[in-house]
Amino acid sequence: DKPVFTPSRLVVKYGDPASVICTCQQECLNEIFNIEHSVGKVTINRTTISWNIDSFTEWTARLQCYYNKAAENVSDPDVQCCTILPLTVYKPPDKVSISFANHTGPLIEAHPYTLQCTVHNVAPVEKVKAIFYRGHSVVGQVQVNNSYGGKPMTHSYTLDVIPHKGEDGAAYWCAAELVLGPEGPQPPPVVISQNMTTTVYYAPKLQVPKHPGLITINEGNQLKLDCSSDGNRVPHTSGRFHRVAFTGAASSLSNLQLLNMRASTPVLSATAIGTSLRSFM
Repeated sequence: DKPVFTPSRLVVKYGDPASVICTCQQECLNEIFNIEHSVGKVTINRTTISWNIDSFTEWTARLQCYYNKAAENVSDPDVQCCTILPLTVYKPPDKVSISFANHTGPLIEAHPYTLQCTVHNVAPVEKVKAIFYRGHSVVGQVQVNNSYGGKPMTHSYTLDVIPHKGEDGAAYWCAAELVLGPEGPQPPPVVISQNMTTTVYYAPKLQVPKHPGLITINEGNQLKLDCSSDGNRVPHTSGRFHRVAFTGAASSLSNLQLLNMRASTPVLSATAIGTSLRSFM
């Protein structure tokens, strides 16, 4: 039988102390029995070996417990039974930051953007789960699939989003969680970013009926049209008058002139101006 490590998997924070025990059955008595190690020290007691270290500062350390079993035939080579300890050395990130990739400033409604969560100086990168939030709601989670050798590095995790009108003023942020399994610290280490408040520009919506009813006006009276809008910082908007009926002398039908409406910032109130009534005989 192969020697057995306890615990069966070691998860240790960089710089922390660590220890494991390797045991074997009776067959390793009177055999070469040891732990192959690059750091730390071992203590052997018959069928048990203890390994410990005061401060774990190696990113690529390897522990292998083994014993050499004598071959049944003297002419055959000895058989080595060994077990390699799964080992993870981790380091929480120095900081986490959030931004939009290749974009600064306000967002345009219904346009695609890429959120970027940058996790600084973390190890191992492949154990990081980046969680993206909008307010208190999770909008996505991202992990990498490749191995990066276990040493600390800075990595950016990305998520595509399409903002909408109701998200104007919302705060995006992200959290980097080290997913180290049941042998790791509980709860898992988490570092969060700053809040990034967003401004979403969206098209105005007229606060009047889409198809207004028939409007009747006497000749010589003033006509006012209301084209109020709740749009957010859209530079221009335009309006169209649907139906007009005039009462008065049959020979004084008139031309109606309606200038384009303009929406100003930051209050998006678009009002029709320049309406005039000109009679002809």
